[in-house]
Amino acid sequence: MPTDPFDVLVIGSGAAGLYAALCLPDTYRVGLVTKDVLSQSASDWAQGGIAAAIAPEDSPVLHQQDTLQAGAGLCEAEAVEQLVEQGADCIKSLVNFGVPFDQDQGQLALTLEAAHSRKRVLHAADATGRAVVSTLAAAVRQRANITVFEQTLVLDLWPRGDRGQGVAVVHQGTLAWWTAGAIVLATGGGGQIFSQTTNPPASTGDGVAIAWRAGAQLRDLEFFQFHPTALKTPGAPRFLISEAVRGEGAHLIDAKGHRFAFDYHPQGELAPRDVVSRAIYRHLLAREADAPDCVWLDLRPIPPERIQYRFPNIIAVCQRWGIDPLQQPIPVSPAAHYWMGGVVTDRDSQTSLPHLYAVGETASTGVHGANRLASNSLLECLVYGRQLQHLQLTAPPPALPTQVATAPLPSVATAETATLKQIRAELPDLVWQGAGISREGKTLTTAAASVAQLRSRFAELPITLAIIESLQHPTQPTPAGDTETLRLWSETRNLLDLAHLILKSADFRPESRGGHYRHDFPETDAAWQVHTLVQGDRWWKSQ
Repeated sequence: MPTDPFDVLVIGSGAAGLYAALCLPDTYRVGLVTKDVLSQSASDWAQGGIAAAIAPEDSPVLHQQDTLQAGAGLCEAEAVEQLVEQGADCIKSLVNFGVPFDQDQGQLALTLEAAHSRKRVLHAADATGRAVVSTLAAAVRQRANITVFEQTLVLDLWPRGDRGQGVAVVHQGTLAWWTAGAIVLATGGGGQIFSQTTNPPASTGDGVAIAWRAGAQLRDLEFFQFHPTALKTPGAPRFLISEAVRGEGAHLIDAKGHRFAFDYHPQGELAPRDVVSRAIYRHLLAREADAPDCVWLDLRPIPPERIQYRFPNIIAVCQRWGIDPLQQPIPVSPAAHYWMGGVVTDRDSQTSLPHLYAVGETASTGVHGANRLASNSLLECLVYGRQLQHLQLTAPPPALPTQVATAPLPSVATAETATLKQIRAELPDLVWQGAGISREGKTLTTAAASVAQLRSRFAELPITLAIIESLQHPTQPTPAGDTETLRLWSETRNLLDLAHLILKSADFRPESRGGHYRHDFPETDAAWQVHTLVQGDRWWKSQ
């Protein structure tokens, strides 16, 4: 248990958090906090790669044009320019750290992904995220100024005014308050809010929920990207089948073997992700009653040796579930994948609150707009994590609180735990039905009412009342009880808050754009080429 304040606390250990910690001045005392173990994150699941304009026939200008086009009118041009201009330097940094990118004749190998006009996606087979995260995690372990706290749960921010920020954490069975000159939120996305998602179990949107409760400004929460091709077979997780598979030449087919994607868009399988996801959704709606609720991704047009070289992980996972991609198509359907919205940040990754920063999927930097361009997410982690090298602390970190310790948190009754598990199980289905691939006002309203009831049940639980009371009165560290139950409580609380925010944001925007599609407002409305902003219980349009 640390006794002295940190200069900076980084919350999250994916690519964004790890790279941000490495970019901070090495004179700062940095704490890196993760609720799991180091390098276990959604970044670790990223297959496709990192987009960067490094080829002779490519340029940052072309990369910028592709990003702006995919973003459906909502990208922030200056943020995108910063992303593409700094991409090459960030790739050099990863290479210097030792990330084992694939090579082609001694040069970094590049592949094409949907909506890119050039081959610019670097990869490490089909486990690029794992290669990046494991390499950065090893580098973090070697930094004397960085202390890693694994299995440590952050419950809330603890504002410290002009002198810094703090967090309430559960560490080693103890509820404590840690302070720092600055806090960096890098907790990843919130795909677990949906019942169908490619995200790992830890993706519960903690940073966005924590920032919202602290009063930070959020943006564009309705824009969630649904990946078109997640494995769909009984008993299997919704494992992502990388976009790079289609970039290499795989076909999307229906039960009759028809390449139906061209019926919906001239680019077929290589149209933007939201277009392909809706094409699959519509195609499945029109299927015969007894037809399977999936389509198929056929890799057989790709030479077998190319498949084995580029996609060994995908082959292994599919074979584990009785599917041989070299011999048969893979059953797939869309699943929630990436959140374009998040905590509003400027070009230095600063949020609307003093001393609070956000990077990665937690942040809304403005680079993704309404629909993220494939493989720009890992690049965003790097470019905006890199901005923290300029972080200047204006005052010494605040001291830890000195109030008298309160009583330990009460033990949680079996019935309460059962209620928490029930709420956690019901919520993702409600949000998938209300705010999935295709939305409308009536279903959004119905889902929001159901979520409000779940939030009320959660708020009335004795464990909720006890924890909230403790969070409102920072004290010396106190025994916190069963960490597993506290994690269930905390993640359920965050998901309930996010469900409320997403449903209301989706209802607030009466148009279709990018990852937000409403079949009661199917057209894009020029009057809504603006951001949705949220702070507390207030929603409004940007100017």
